[in-house]
Amino acid sequence: MNRQILRLAIPNIISNLSVPLLGAIDTAVVGRLEHVYYLGAIAVGSIIFDFIFWGFGFLRMGTTGMVAQAYGAGHDRQTKVILMRVLLVAVVSSVVILLLQYPLIEVSLAIVEASPEVEEYTRLYYHIRIFAAPATLALFGLNGWFLGMQNSTYPMIVTIFLNIVNIVLNLIFVFRFNMTVDGVATGSLIASFLALGLAITLYKKKYGGIKLNISWGELVETSELKKFFSVNSDIVIRTLCLIFSYAFFTAKSAEMGDVVLAANTILLQMWYISSYGTDGFAYAAESLVGRFKGAGDKESLKLAVKANMLWGLGLGLFGTITYATFDAEILALFTDKDAVISVALTVVIWLIVAPVVNSVCFIWDGVYIGATATAAMRNSMLIATVLVFVPVYYISEPFAGVHALWMAMTAFMIARGVILTLYAPSRILNS
Repeated sequence: MNRQILRLAIPNIISNLSVPLLGAIDTAVVGRLEHVYYLGAIAVGSIIFDFIFWGFGFLRMGTTGMVAQAYGAGHDRQTKVILMRVLLVAVVSSVVILLLQYPLIEVSLAIVEASPEVEEYTRLYYHIRIFAAPATLALFGLNGWFLGMQNSTYPMIVTIFLNIVNIVLNLIFVFRFNMTVDGVATGSLIASFLALGLAITLYKKKYGGIKLNISWGELVETSELKKFFSVNSDIVIRTLCLIFSYAFFTAKSAEMGDVVLAANTILLQMWYISSYGTDGFAYAAESLVGRFKGAGDKESLKLAVKANMLWGLGLGLFGTITYATFDAEILALFTDKDAVISVALTVVIWLIVAPVVNSVCFIWDGVYIGATATAAMRNSMLIATVLVFVPVYYISEPFAGVHALWMAMTAFMIARGVILTLYAPSRILNS
């Protein structure tokens, strides 16, 4: 079992870590420009795109679970039908996003109380990167399909390619052509479409294209669509709650001033690095749990859950030790602004405990996605958001200040892990 987990997890960890690496390099590049508000604009713009794009994260997560179960049951044709259905949804969704791009940015900036400078450069960033929507959503579907087919190598290749190209283009645009946030956005736009081209090429190379006569009626078959949107509606709600927590965190940071916003942006990048590493084992859990559920192999499913949880906790502990040992040195890699580093160091303890605390709920997410037990994920996220995250912030903010944001985020992650653990016997292990 450990060999199967590592075969899936290691490529996922490598590809996942390239995602926050991109964000970290973008933060480091922009953090060395003349004005702090450039960094604030990247933070606010990224949160807006988290809402827009990761609101469609079900195109990856829901696809993995359904394809893995079809794969485990030996239904090869069904795996291809699912892929075509997901790509159809991706195309339609991206058209809707582009049509609604102007009201989306106006509503977003009305919610986030940023400085005039941050707002100005957020708009500049947004109106370029928004055109990456078709490529981004299609990549969600393709990478989710690859993972469901027990192929974690192709998502690794695509994601690393995407982020290396993005990093190179960002550096060229910012330092060679003296662009600011518009250079970062342009790099992301170009890299997204190049990565989609690579993903399609890899798919055709290994799977030979679509050699099935899939009819329109089969793609929109009522019972399958009902199942698709039932699973994915739960994931959408779960994802939007998660994005809300990060957006709320960023919005409240912005209200505290550009320096606090910059400091928390850097700490969140470090948070993402540890979480994406642990997600490598969560993705392995998605693939294996879905496969074993599709095959009706309950014992292997339970073993996969236990082994992935242990691997995730181990990696989380490593992250905690690393941040505790090198906190100041890592912060200095992101910015040379003493005021920003000073603020970050006052709350860095919350970042230090995050990797080991967060690993539990991250692994459970992978397990529940693989089992398509998405209603439990939805419920746990709603409870953690409404009854834990928001109340903890507002209760603690009057006396804790910026610490209240980190207290709320930590309590939110603990609550998610506890609730999913309590659900597990009835929803996963004995279902």
